[in-house]
Amino acid sequence: MCGLAGFWDFKANISKTELLGIGQKMGKAISHRGPDSEGAWCDEALGLSFSHLRLAIVDLSEAGHQPMVSRSGGSVIVYNGEIYNAPELREALSLEGCRFRGHSDTEVILEACERWGVIATCQKLIGMFAFAFWDKQTQQLFLARDRLGIKPMYWGFNQGILFFGSQLKSFKGHPHFKPEIDKEALTAYFRFNYVPTPLSIFKNIQKLSPGSILSIDRNQKTQEFRFWDLQDVIARAKDNRLKASCSDDALIEECDALLRDAVKRRIVVDVPLGAFLSGGIDSSIVVALMQTQSDRPIKTFTIGFHEAGYDEAKHAAAVAKHLGTEHHELYLASSEAQAIIPDIPNWCDEPFADVSQIPTYLVSRLARQQVTVSLSGDGGDELFAGYNRYFVGQKLWPRLKVLPYWLRLLSAQGIRQFSPNQWDQFAKILPNRLRPRLVGDKAHKLADILAVPNAGTFYKNLVSFWEEPANLVLGGNEPVLYPWNFESTFGHSNNFVESMQIMDTLTYLPDDILAKVDRASMAVGLEARVPLLDHRVVEFAYGLPMNVKIRNGQGKWLLRQVLNKYVPNSLIERPKMGFGVPIDQWLRGPLREWAENLLSLQRLESEGILNPEPIRQRWAEHLSGQRNWQYSLWGVLMFQAWQERWGL
Repeated sequence: MCGLAGFWDFKANISKTELLGIGQKMGKAISHRGPDSEGAWCDEALGLSFSHLRLAIVDLSEAGHQPMVSRSGGSVIVYNGEIYNAPELREALSLEGCRFRGHSDTEVILEACERWGVIATCQKLIGMFAFAFWDKQTQQLFLARDRLGIKPMYWGFNQGILFFGSQLKSFKGHPHFKPEIDKEALTAYFRFNYVPTPLSIFKNIQKLSPGSILSIDRNQKTQEFRFWDLQDVIARAKDNRLKASCSDDALIEECDALLRDAVKRRIVVDVPLGAFLSGGIDSSIVVALMQTQSDRPIKTFTIGFHEAGYDEAKHAAAVAKHLGTEHHELYLASSEAQAIIPDIPNWCDEPFADVSQIPTYLVSRLARQQVTVSLSGDGGDELFAGYNRYFVGQKLWPRLKVLPYWLRLLSAQGIRQFSPNQWDQFAKILPNRLRPRLVGDKAHKLADILAVPNAGTFYKNLVSFWEEPANLVLGGNEPVLYPWNFESTFGHSNNFVESMQIMDTLTYLPDDILAKVDRASMAVGLEARVPLLDHRVVEFAYGLPMNVKIRNGQGKWLLRQVLNKYVPNSLIERPKMGFGVPIDQWLRGPLREWAENLLSLQRLESEGILNPEPIRQRWAEHLSGQRNWQYSLWGVLMFQAWQERWGL
């Protein structure tokens, strides 16, 4: 795991010394991604510069140093990630006459791209990767990103210069980079609490889409290729699904073998190794398969909070004890978690507002004290149907869609006739033991659901934090992005849950979950590996019938059966708990002063970016306890904190 950055000044009037100096400065901005070594390369005649920060995992020698020039001298690469089938590819290349100087996966990708081409190489890779490859013969630069978007790649033109790299902050190291906030991207951010691909928070700078390769030539002509497409995978899987009729036992064995191989490939390292363990299904299955394939106790890590409803540490400890891991846990006071919040814009250098970024960073910091690589269980919810919203959608939408739309609209209007506070007053006629919390808040959420016209909008409502984000950004318009037009997704499957899974895999997974894990782990120089997102596992999961994902009203049925081979069901079965912190309470208490400063009317008016009225209204309602607006307010706070740090 590493960091890369680079630029191509097409005017090519910069000296070699300047090219290397600017490249090194860009690299230093993301030095936390690669604390072991740094390197730079340039082509003075072309104005092209690469920089690289290395976190050494495999082949710790100088033979793995980057930027790396091919044996022929005809190509150069900077690369971030890990390729888990590098030994097989090395053998295939050796049979074609290739001779290697070391045993790093970087050299394998470099020589493969030179011999087989970039597209053919990417199609052969098993792993996570983002790289820039320079082909001297064709005078083309190629940028590539792995199938699921595990590793980041930003690119774009600014002031006539092409910039590319792992994180936006590296671009600030170039003296001519002039960032400007993209208000369309900002509007989209407030809907989802992340900036969706292909947008970035800056105008004319994009995220490269997962499974894509971008070529750029000397004339600044760009062309994008897809070497893997989830929709194609699903189409092929459906054909296979119709032909196959495997028994439950056969599917359990196939899933077990596939996951075992995915984990086996990811525990090959030349540095200390461990795993995050929450005690939930996904992390427990990863740790179980690690431990069964290790001759020594695996190091496992978890953090706990003293607040009720936010502590999974005791469950993780029970699983660790059963599996015999070397378990490490750390209970944190709220003040310790709150202390890192001002630093979030330093490692999330684009506005990002998933509150689980806080515990993810803290568990990464704990793990980094003892290991350099940690495996994570991310991806299980999307692939095997684990999110609560899937069950909400499965229960509600079939009932709602049979009702005439005019009747649903009328019902929603009736609910909204009364404020949330009035609904709370009505609810007081119920005994305390029967009265839900925040009745008014939930009543208005129900009204929002009733008012949706179709399945796609129903899903969008479930994942939105501001229903009308264009009203929040002054001069903002919400862009229509693939796949958010829904036609290619919700028209692709007759199963509503599967459609939600597809949307999550295309959007929420790369732009929220994987971005969070990458930034939080890289902030402390830790490599996080995600075996459940081996593309072979993804393709297998989308070939499964829904009844082996959801059965008897419970998600992840197939994963549960595999896990039962290693961990007793009694240690796993409990209500799903999000990996979060009590932001709602903190905003009313210890974080109130910090938040009030960022959300003050005077500040919002003077900045002239956001409309103060809806923000101040939600802030007042949250402080009074009338509504729980923790997540939508957190989105505003993270933008404000990011803007302050970037000085924009």
